[in-house]
Amino acid sequence: MKFLKGNYGWMLVAILAILPLFVIFSMVQIDVTNGLSITLIEGAGSEGMTTLEMMYHVSGEFAIRWMTAVLTCTPFFILFGISNLFVRQAMGIATAVWSLLHFVIFLFAEGFLETFTQVNYVAGFVAVLIVIPLMITSNRRSMKKLKSKWKKLQSFSYAAIFLSLLHVALLDKTWVIYAVIVGIGFVIRIPYIKDRIIRFRKNRKAVTA
Repeated sequence: MKFLKGNYGWMLVAILAILPLFVIFSMVQIDVTNGLSITLIEGAGSEGMTTLEMMYHVSGEFAIRWMTAVLTCTPFFILFGISNLFVRQAMGIATAVWSLLHFVIFLFAEGFLETFTQVNYVAGFVAVLIVIPLMITSNRRSMKKLKSKWKKLQSFSYAAIFLSLLHVALLDKTWVIYAVIVGIGFVIRIPYIKDRIIRFRKNRKAVTA
């Protein structure tokens, strides 16, 4: 019970990140009767999409959602004074897993050389390359070993979200939602606004105490 109380945050993130994977797995048929055979289930897509296109769409949506969620952690702390580093790390790992899955599906559908044929593909590819080291170092051991360099490394997540937004913006219009959320987060980070919000929050807490 004590373990759950102290770790329910990142465990909840892990559950929320894993559950949508069943949507992806439901589109795949695995046969081991005559060796391992993996095939896509025809007609599993919706909205006029093929099964592969649907897998690509779902994985991409969750990758950008988790990346956006990671960048809302600091604004959330500024607004409400609630912070949990390990929840943020779990979100970072979820971002990397979904980003890698999205890229693997792309490779399966288009091939590696197709990555360099369009600007949005290149942007997405570079974003994936950035989130890989961020995922590897999202643990307590890396924090202790890298010390101050750990925060500098994690700051590359800003570049990853910018590239991801560029990737999505060149594909469809849903990027606006994520851009607005991230943009508001950066506004809240502005020192003048940040200090006023924190001061207001502390004063309000002192009054109600």
